[in-house]
Amino acid sequence: MAQVELIMPKMGESVAEATVIKWLKNVGDTIEMDESVLEIATDKVDSEIPSSIEGVLVKQLFKEDDVVLVGQAVAIIDTNADATEIDETPVAKVEVEPSEELVKIEKIIEETIETTSIPKSSDSNKFFSPLVRSIAQKEGISGSELESISGSGKNGRVTKKDILAYLSKRSTAPAATHKTSTVSKAQITAPSISVMEGDEIIEMDRMRKMISDHMVMSKHVSPHVTSFVEADVTNIVNWRNKVKDEFLKREGEKITFTPIFVDAVVKAIKDFPMINVSVDGTNIIKRKHINVGMAAALPSGNLIVPVIKDADQKNMMGLTKTVNDLANRARTNNLKPDEISGGTFTLTNVGGFGNVMGTPIINQPQVAIMAVGSIVKKPAVIETEMGDVIAIRHKMFCSLSYDHRVVDGSLGGMFLRRFADYLEGFDPNMDI
Repeated sequence: MAQVELIMPKMGESVAEATVIKWLKNVGDTIEMDESVLEIATDKVDSEIPSSIEGVLVKQLFKEDDVVLVGQAVAIIDTNADATEIDETPVAKVEVEPSEELVKIEKIIEETIETTSIPKSSDSNKFFSPLVRSIAQKEGISGSELESISGSGKNGRVTKKDILAYLSKRSTAPAATHKTSTVSKAQITAPSISVMEGDEIIEMDRMRKMISDHMVMSKHVSPHVTSFVEADVTNIVNWRNKVKDEFLKREGEKITFTPIFVDAVVKAIKDFPMINVSVDGTNIIKRKHINVGMAAALPSGNLIVPVIKDADQKNMMGLTKTVNDLANRARTNNLKPDEISGGTFTLTNVGGFGNVMGTPIINQPQVAIMAVGSIVKKPAVIETEMGDVIAIRHKMFCSLSYDHRVVDGSLGGMFLRRFADYLEGFDPNMDI
């Protein structure tokens, strides 16, 4: 018999492991070429692993909720076996030679925790992975404190998600930076909730839990300020109405307002590059690349943020194609981890839900996020050579939430106004 290992694939530069969510094939099942065998989840995105061969699944090397490193075998497929003739003879343990990249990652983690006093396992036999111990060491968590964290992994194992959730709620008291003042973070305690008769308890799915933790962390890390401006987008609306039918017939896809908004964001960032930064302690990291994330709604109601990499290098056609591709694959859960990471600025369209404006939460580690509202017709005063007149115009509110640690009101306000200026100055005769 020819037995072939199904390997956990490389899923991005920053992804070293994944969790088995669900097996789609059981032992003895026939597997076709490119047919999905199991569902996995990283800290960035959920996806499926397809088979590169035809055969029969003879061994599942991991159980659901197990964490698998990139480069490890997750299953064994027999290319000669018949599904009706599969026996339950144990398959010898497969020794997988780790990839060069995986070896480097593990070496870095091990070197990082060499000086820590946190052991691999506690007195209660709770196992701590190198990654968890590395995070604990960096954040100053002692072994006894780590022991107190409730783990959601197998046999109570503390996962990366558990320790990050703990850190977002952990009370810390940093040293005073001034002789006469001491700054401390308040203890964050969730209120006690009573369940009343007829109430329904719905457990959050995995993605909703991640979003919840990320939003709480963002508000805890960044002092949020939001500014607003109203833009006249009549030229944009008229241009899109003029070209959308021909574009659909020619390209086979729709043209939306999103690529126009992204283009205006890129131009405004070039004018005010200190919006395109991140904060690392007391250091400001000024980003070279302009990677614009666009929030997209999933059928489940959750949001995901695919990223348009190097958006400043694309023309309107390129932005349109990229926006449509990412949005379509987001809805079908076919995004790759690298396609939802690396963003330097985020754009969200609250107008898609009929809202005129919103106060979005910053997508860490970025320092600003733009929200555009619904486009509505309004009477407006227009200045002409013959004097002021009242006309019907298409108006839209835009809001910018920004991190007040590094973005002052003047910078945030000027950036937002410049974004609106680019929208109002849109060329209604542009070809695409």
